[in-house]
This record gives sequence, structure tokens and C-alpha cells, in this order.
Amino acid sequence: MGRGSKRKANQKEKEESKSPEELPKESTKASSRGKRVKAPAARKTEAEPEYFPDKRNLEDLWQAAFPVGTEWDQLDSVYQFKWDFSNLENAFEEGGLLHGQKVYLFSCTEPQLVSFKGEDKIICIPVVVAVLSPFPPSDKIGIKSVQRETEEIIPMKQMKMDWVPYIPLEERDNQVDRKRFQIYILSCTQRRAALRHLKLERIKKYEYCLPYFYQPLKEDELEQSTIVQILYPAEPKPVFCEFDWELDELEEFTDDLVKEEELSEDQKDAFKEFVKEKVRDAKRANREAREARRKALEEMSEETRAAFENMRFYKFYPVQTPDTPDISKVKASFINRYYGKAHEIF
Repeated sequence: MGRGSKRKANQKEKEESKSPEELPKESTKASSRGKRVKAPAARKTEAEPEYFPDKRNLEDLWQAAFPVGTEWDQLDSVYQFKWDFSNLENAFEEGGLLHGQKVYLFSCTEPQLVSFKGEDKIICIPVVVAVLSPFPPSDKIGIKSVQRETEEIIPMKQMKMDWVPYIPLEERDNQVDRKRFQIYILSCTQRRAALRHLKLERIKKYEYCLPYFYQPLKEDELEQSTIVQILYPAEPKPVFCEFDWELDELEEFTDDLVKEEELSEDQKDAFKEFVKEKVRDAKRANREAREARRKALEEMSEETRAAFENMRFYKFYPVQTPDTPDISKVKASFINRYYGKAHEIF
């Protein structure tokens, strides 16, 4: 055996005779040339699937209609609750009151004191009025309030309003035939962001808007009225009152205002002339309205007459839910001074 082989054999014998404690420990560091061993990957926990309820086909119908006459700074409060108008949606389903009919919808709000979670609050309740008609009920809007001395009836388009087709959710990604639309909504393209560029008088007009309707087959109560609203610009404060030219005697009426210190003695004559002028205007307006109605009836086709005779107004309030105020005691059939009362409320 060579000297090298004898050295290796002796070294091996020495190492085998060492106790385990005397043996050199293996390095815990991986060799730079050795293979890196991956730690077993942590087991991923499968996330629970999240379910969202399918949107109903007409779910946003009530929101799509512009709430006519609502103050701009109150609009956000209208949508603070998740109002449920499933009663309106169901009316368009098969077997529903409005199914297959041509309908024109407008929205408005009714501020009412109602109870919510044990507390009474003034809430702007959204209401939707459905007009069952083969043609738009009107292309005009009325502007009237207690603060405004005169009433205006103007084209909707002056207030950036118009009847536009409502497209149900399931059809919004498709090409649709505009001629077959059955639902039209009163829309407004005026944006709140642009209000700062408008005069205050123009902004206020929006708050006094009322959807206008004229029923030529029925004499308007305003045509028969003998009452005029008086807003006399007196000092130190204006005089606001109602004068009935059939029941009130002007001299006595004026003396009563003086006694009540609503009018000063030196303003009596000017006030009486003011009232006479208002009475003349009202009588002339009544005559013109009656003449316009008579002429409209003469020129009306049988088809149009039948449409007016069969026209119906339906008023929809939100359905009661645990997340919305209790409005059951404040529902009313009255729509506005032009439309009068609804044929049915829901």
C-alpha cells in the first residue's frame, strides 16, 4: 500500500472512532452552487363568492324622471333613502295596469312630516305620476308660486325640459327602435354645476315649475273662479290677500285692511285702483280661456276627443320598507293645480 493510501485509511479510521459530538456540524447555509429548496407553498384559502342581486329591468325608472319643482339644494336629500318603486315597475309587467300602454311619467316631491326610526322629520317624498295617453299630455310648463304675482305658461324647452324615451336596463346595450317605446319621462338637461352661471331669478323659476295640463273637455275651475290673488307693493311691507269680485265690496274690503293696519290710509285709493286692474285682467283671462276651449273643441278630431276622454292619471308613492320612512298617512290624490286629482293612487 502506498503512503498516500495509508494516510487516507488512517484518517478514515480516526473519524469513525470519534463520538457524534466531535464530528463537524454541517453548515446551515446553502452552497452557492447547490440547488435552492423551496419551502412548501402556503395553502390558499378559497374566498367566499360574493353575490350581488340582479338589477331589475325598470329599477331606475323613478330616478330617471326629473323631480319637477324641487329646490336644487334639496335634490340630494330626495335620494338619501333607498326608495322602493316596485309597485310602479310591476304596473308595466304582464297583467299590470300599464302593461302594453303608452305612458308619460313625471316626478315631483312632497315635503311631509313623517316618522322614521321613532323620530318625526320633514322628508321630501318622491312621487311619480303616470299619464296614460297616446300623445304627450302637454309641451308646456307652468311657473307659479305664492311669491310670484303672475303665472307663466311657457314651452318646456325654455326650461330645458322635454319628454324623452325611457330605455329599460336590458335593452341599453342594443340597437332599439325609437318608434316602439312605450314609456316616456319628463327629463331636464339643466345641470346643477352650471347654476352658478345663471341669474337667481332663473334658478328660482325651476323651483316654481309645475307640469302643465289643459283638459279641453272640462271647464277649468280657474275659468269659473271669481277670486284674484292680490300682492300689492305697499310700504313698509307688501299686502297679500284674496279678493272675490262677487262676494267682496271693494270699499269695505279696503277699509278692513286699514283697520287691521295692513294698509295705510293714504294708500287706499291706489290700492283700490290696483285691485280693479287685477279684476279686469282676471275676467279677460277667463273670457279668453273659455273662447280658446270652445275653438279647440270645434277643431278637435274624434280620435283626439276619444284620447282626452280616456286619459288617466295614476300617482305612485314608494312602497313601505324597513329602510324608508312611514308615508302611509300622507298619501293624497291631488297632483297639482293643472292636473287636479289622480284617478287612482298606489
